[in-house]
Amino acid sequence: MRLSVIGCGYLGAVHAASMASLGHEVVGVDVDERKVEALSKGEAPFFEPGLQELLTESIASGRLTFTTEMAAVRGSQVHFVGVGTPQQRDGDAADMTFVNAAVDALLPHVSPGDIVAGKSTVPVGTAAGLAERVAATGATLVWNPEFLREGWAVQDTIDPDRLVVGVPSTSAGVTVEGERAADILREVYHPSVAKGTPFIVTDYATAELVKVSANAFLATKISFINAMAEIAEVTGADVTTLADAIGHDARIGRRFLGAGIGFGGGCLPKDIRAFSARAEELGRGESVAFLREVDAINLRRRGRAVDLVVDALGGSVFKKNVTVLGAAFKPHSDDVRDSPALDVAVRLHGLGAWVTITDPEAIENARRLHPQLNFVDDRDEALRGADAVIVVTEWDEYRRELAPEHAGSLVTGKIIVDGRNCLDAAAWRAAGWQYFGMGRP
Repeated sequence: MRLSVIGCGYLGAVHAASMASLGHEVVGVDVDERKVEALSKGEAPFFEPGLQELLTESIASGRLTFTTEMAAVRGSQVHFVGVGTPQQRDGDAADMTFVNAAVDALLPHVSPGDIVAGKSTVPVGTAAGLAERVAATGATLVWNPEFLREGWAVQDTIDPDRLVVGVPSTSAGVTVEGERAADILREVYHPSVAKGTPFIVTDYATAELVKVSANAFLATKISFINAMAEIAEVTGADVTTLADAIGHDARIGRRFLGAGIGFGGGCLPKDIRAFSARAEELGRGESVAFLREVDAINLRRRGRAVDLVVDALGGSVFKKNVTVLGAAFKPHSDDVRDSPALDVAVRLHGLGAWVTITDPEAIENARRLHPQLNFVDDRDEALRGADAVIVVTEWDEYRRELAPEHAGSLVTGKIIVDGRNCLDAAAWRAAGWQYFGMGRP
């Protein structure tokens, strides 16, 4: 099929390349000329495992092109809209500027029978507000939320664990237009559908809520275990063993029960805030009031990590050399949006520490945000002369490949704060290190 993807940021670029890899003919459209130029050369504008290879292959095959001209979407049967919905500068609600601008620019170029498929994470009610405008062109609007995990986005697009499609519906059920649109999306995702991946057809509101409620649940699970870490810290309990024990309960599960400095990135923090704001607008703010505390717990853990470094260094980090291992908000990514790792580094710098940061992929992005900090590419060079070390992004380079004996030969002070509870505490202590975990004795 011929497809278009409007917006070639993180979501759009991955989606365009992945759809082309499935055999579709795809044109990606973005207003950023530099981004389009880079993508057209097969250069990924951000680090995402597997994306560079997909871009190179799909562009070489002729199935994937990028442009700044919206008119290039003409002839595409499905138009995916995957632009960002950042948090508003003056509040918690989602900023819909980019979604509205993308739809405004797209609609003059769609044809009767086309499908406009929203992929952006939006406040519930957005699709219903856009559907009439799309229908006036003879096209049909569907909402097809993404469920990508940064670091696994290519895999999650090509081989998703579920597909959700919100289509035009009435109280009597899905309309004829909705059924046709769902069938076309089944063709788009034929390899996944053929292997039995759940394909859930629903109304607009449910499709929108699936995405934000999934993120809200994951954020809640992370903050729950971090709340337990706060209790563990005053009782002497070990939150890691606690998580293992409750994780054996099949109703709970062990995933997302890793206590540490909390979540960040461009999705979970802003999505739970936008969800709360939208619930307030709907007069149901009390239904998700707990998300405010989820957010607060998450932010508190960053401060707790800083406190551990300060306490370990005798109550002050002033003019102390502190090495921060990690800058990205999670491993396998160069994304530093709302990064807990960078937040911790900036706070330590503000307390007078000489902070050195290293990261396998995110240094350039972090440097653009915080040029006042010292960034070093080489891990061992970053460790050299450190009075204390804090692990804030659980890259394999730090949690598996860094031997405590080797690290000890480089530093001045053998103090390590494990902001992700990802290290073998016994091994580090046996090597002579003072080890401090999050919610661990």
